[in-house]
Amino acid sequence: MAIRGTGASVFVTGTDTGVGKTLVSCAMLHRLRACGLRALGMKPVAAGVEATPEGPVNPDVVALRAASSWPAPLSQVNPYCFEPPVAPHLAAMAAGVRIEIAPILQAFQALAGTADAIVVEGVGGFLVPLNEREDAADMALALALPVVLVVGMRLGCLNHALLTQQAILARSLTLAGWIANSIDPQMARFDENLQALRERIAAPLLGVIRYRPMPDPASIELRLPHDF
Repeated sequence: MAIRGTGASVFVTGTDTGVGKTLVSCAMLHRLRACGLRALGMKPVAAGVEATPEGPVNPDVVALRAASSWPAPLSQVNPYCFEPPVAPHLAAMAAGVRIEIAPILQAFQALAGTADAIVVEGVGGFLVPLNEREDAADMALALALPVVLVVGMRLGCLNHALLTQQAILARSLTLAGWIANSIDPQMARFDENLQALRERIAAPLLGVIRYRPMPDPASIELRLPHDF
């Protein structure tokens, strides 16, 4: 059964942790809102927190809520949040919690009932473990959303991007597009690496983000996969 409000929704994954998934997710939220859509960000699993008036909150979740059409309830935006900034299954074990996909789906459905589009940001890379049996790819599969891949442009990105593409397609998910995010200002042969990826990734390039120390997601120009 289709879930209301998911027509323009996407799952954002990356070639690794720290490659700009949150930046891209926030930029997509701004783009969706500029198109007149009610858009909400979601990060089902997060590790690492900062102090806020609402208590300890993951900084990526803070950014996603700020970029959304309104600040949806934390329990829906981020069902699983852990204090130590470590792999989520390890953080969960330390907290005596088992990450389950069913509560994530329930939270997503609650958000989708109020919005036109949900941008779901994954955790770490595409295959990061969630528990002893399931990983982030299983979460993406359960959500059944098209996937947008953020490629952190640095030495080694070709292998990481192509392996991630294989993993996405192996789960019979749609790779709706990819974004090249420059995270290493000293990367040699940036344009040649970009061209190599364009020739090998079987999905449209939605944007190229050049390196900036403090990028503003609202100013980033990218296309949405639903523009095609």
